[in-house]
Amino acid sequence: MEELLYISALIVAVAVGLLVIYIIKTLKSTSKALEQTTATVDALKKQIDGITAESKLLLEKSNALADDIQRKSDAVDVVFESAKDLGHSMKSFNQSVRVVSTKVSDQTSRNAETVSQAVQWGQAVLDFYTKYKQRKQQLERKTTEEEL
Repeated sequence: MEELLYISALIVAVAVGLLVIYIIKTLKSTSKALEQTTATVDALKKQIDGITAESKLLLEKSNALADDIQRKSDAVDVVFESAKDLGHSMKSFNQSVRVVSTKVSDQTSRNAETVSQAVQWGQAVLDFYTKYKQRKQQLERKTTEEEL
């Protein structure tokens, strides 16, 4: 029976040895995985630091651009205010022209008969002058013919 006890102890020793070997292999594998994970985390940290720096620069540029846009927008507001004032002035001018036009139209309507009579008188004077010139020319021709 002692032999059986030695064989059992040998089997247990071999099993413990195999278990230790597998545990060592597992620990080595885990150690390699942890080293790779550490390397990956370090690389990610470097990349994140780079991204953070670039993001900071981008944010600063964006803020500068927003300030520039605000300044230019304020400058353009003055132009739009001037255009608005010009529009009001043009509206006022148009209303004044309408009022004057209406007054002229009303005055013209009131004086239409007088103007018509003046045109008729003008036409009569023009006709009289034309006939006067024709008679004068006829008389001059007659006088010239008689002298010849």
